[in-house]
Amino acid sequence: MNSVRTFIVFVVFGCAPAWAGQEEIADYREALELFWSELYVDGGETLYCGRRFGRGRHDGINVEHVLPMSWVMNELCCDDRDGCRRRSRRFNTIEADLHNLYPSLIEVNKARGSFPFGDIKGENHEFPGCDFEVDQRRRRVEPRPASRGEVARSMLYMHESYDIPLFTRLGITLKRWSRSDPPSAEERRRNDLIGALQGNRNRFIDDPRAVDELWF
Repeated sequence: MNSVRTFIVFVVFGCAPAWAGQEEIADYREALELFWSELYVDGGETLYCGRRFGRGRHDGINVEHVLPMSWVMNELCCDDRDGCRRRSRRFNTIEADLHNLYPSLIEVNKARGSFPFGDIKGENHEFPGCDFEVDQRRRRVEPRPASRGEVARSMLYMHESYDIPLFTRLGITLKRWSRSDPPSAEERRRNDLIGALQGNRNRFIDDPRAVDELWF
C-alpha cells in the first residue's frame, strides 16, 4: 500500500521517480573541481559571449547550468536548493552533470537567471561585445548563433536523461537551433572528456540527427 501511495504522490505533483543520466559524480562540489581541473584545465571560452580565458579560475567567470536548477527543484518538489542537496540524491547527480555545465561571464549568467531560451526580435545587446539578448517583459533570453547548438544539445540531453519537461515552443526552438548550429570540434572534445569523467555521453552531439526523435 505504501508503494502505491508513493506512486500516486509522484504522479499528482509531477515528481517522476525514474531517472537516467550520470552516476559517477556525487555532487556539485566534485563537479566544480573536475570542471576546472580537467574539462577546462587549459582554459577555453565562455558559452554565451565567446570570451577567451586561460588556465585556472578567473575573476568574472563562473559556471552556468544551462538547464536551470530551479526547474529541477520544481520538478522534484523542493522548497530550496540546500534542502534538495540534503534530501535528494537525484538532485545532487543532476546538479553535478558536466554535460549541463559551461563557463559564463558572471554578469551574463546573472542576467539569464532561470529564463527560458527563445528568439528575440532585434539586436539589443545588453553587454558590450556580447551577442546575448534579454527580454525582461517576456522573460526570455537569446544567445549568440555560435552557441545555440551547445545550448540546445545540453538542454535536450537534460530533458531526455532526467525527464525534465520542456514547453513545446522551447523544445521546437531547441531542435531548430541544434540543426542550424552543428557540433564543433570543441564540443566533441568536451563530450569525449565528459564521457571519460562521468561515464556517459551526450548522444545529440554524437548524432545530431537524434534530435528528430524528440517530440514536444
